[in-house]
Parts: sequence; C-alpha cells; structure tokens
Amino acid sequence: MKLKIFFTLLSLVFLAQLGYSQDRFVTRSGHVKFFSSAPLEDIEAHSNKVSSILDLKKNEVVVSMLIKTFEFEKKLMQEHFNENYMESDKYPKSTFSGSFEGNSDLSALKDGTYTVNASGEISIHGVSKQIETPVTLTVSNGKVKADFVFMAKVKEFGIKIPKVVVRNIAEEVEVTAAFEYEPYK
Repeated sequence: MKLKIFFTLLSLVFLAQLGYSQDRFVTRSGHVKFFSSAPLEDIEAHSNKVSSILDLKKNEVVVSMLIKTFEFEKKLMQEHFNENYMESDKYPKSTFSGSFEGNSDLSALKDGTYTVNASGEISIHGVSKQIETPVTLTVSNGKVKADFVFMAKVKEFGIKIPKVVVRNIAEEVEVTAAFEYEPYK
C-alpha cells in the first residue's frame, strides 16, 4: 500500500513538473534577417544563432543575439557593418525584453495560429527604445513557432551613416524574425 502511495505521489510530482515546463519554451537557433533597400544597393544579412526564451504563463519573451553572427553575401560588407556601423566590439549584443498584450494565459493555447501584440524594450547599438509589433504564434504538437516583422530607423539607434555611402544604406531597415521553440527542460 505504501509503495502504491509513493508511486502516486511521484507521478503527481512528475506531472506537475511536466505541466510547468510546458509553459516555458526556448530556442538557441532563432533566425533574424535584416533588409535595407536603398537607391544604389540592397543589403541583406542573416543570423541563425539567436537565443530566446518564451514564457506563455507570464506572457513574456526575451531575445538575445550577438551582432557579429549576422552573415552577408559579401565579406567586405560584413566587415564594414561590424566595424563602421554597428561597432560590434563596443556594442556586441542586441536584446529584446517584452510581453504579449492582454491578461489571458497564453499557456492555454491549443494547436493553431494566433496573432498577438508584443511590446517591450529593444536595445541595438547601445540605444534602448520601446517597440510594439504583431507576432504570429503557431502552436503545434507541444512546440511554438513565433514570426514577426518590424521596421527599425537607423538614426534612432545612433548608427551613423557617412555621407559618402548614404545612397547605399536605407534610413529604415526591415527586421524579420522566426523562432522555433522547444519546451524548456
């Protein structure tokens, strides 16, 4: 009898832990792309090394990436981006910390696609500012996928563009992100 009670309690503890872990999701291979369309040249870069934690119980999300993980088609472009514009040695990281609007418990989401608004603080090039953007959450088989797009004005983040290349770099850059989260264990 005592053995049966022990296994019942052990099962309840295990299920409680399993339920708790289903509220938190993590990725270390999120994808962020930026695209700049200017009169003389389009510039595009990708990073597949973006980390993020998503807590559906608290409706919170945190994203962190190293700027040097962006890869360009042209190596010289990548070098100029890191040294001259983003000053990656001085400002190595970009972060976002925010929450999803509404007081509902997102952990109750069933398989399907949902649009929510994320708002919070983004930090790029040592400058932090508040942003808000729609996010598409797709829940499937215990995993969560998040996709969003927002526009970032280069000047607002203290990134200086020399006049000699001003026609090569857009004043506003499109940032696209896709994260595939696994349950946090």
